[in-house]
Amino acid sequence: MEGDCFICNKHRGTIRTSGSTIYEDDYVYVGHIDNDGKSNYLGHIMIDLKRHVPTLAEMNPDEAKAFGVMMARVSRALKKSENAEHIYALVTGNSVPHLHMHVVARYPNTPEQYWGPFEVSHSPNARMGTNDEVIELCNRIKAHLEINRYE
Repeated sequence: MEGDCFICNKHRGTIRTSGSTIYEDDYVYVGHIDNDGKSNYLGHIMIDLKRHVPTLAEMNPDEAKAFGVMMARVSRALKKSENAEHIYALVTGNSVPHLHMHVVARYPNTPEQYWGPFEVSHSPNARMGTNDEVIELCNRIKAHLEINRYE
């Protein structure tokens, strides 16, 4: 149901989330994950398909190309701009039936027992931040994408 969809409402601007828009075009929207007003794990990026479809299987070729290119570009930006040593990427579709991908940075010195896209934020040295810090990270990623447009 598009009217009840958290992601569609985010794209329409009817709800506010942490950070700021990193990138947006006709096919994808890129921003930071929202943690309901609590401290955020810095570098947990969301790539949303703009069209309301539930899974990767429903994308058309243009959407798939845009989604895949953005996944690679955001991953590269997290490595170069934020010094991430590893990038996790996953689509679960368990909570919100609107296609979105989690792209999550793992930083140096993260203990191995916290390796994993949802485990890294629980590490004792996890990079957690306020909304202002999330906005700063979003601006760095956005600047990297603009400067390295063809990368």
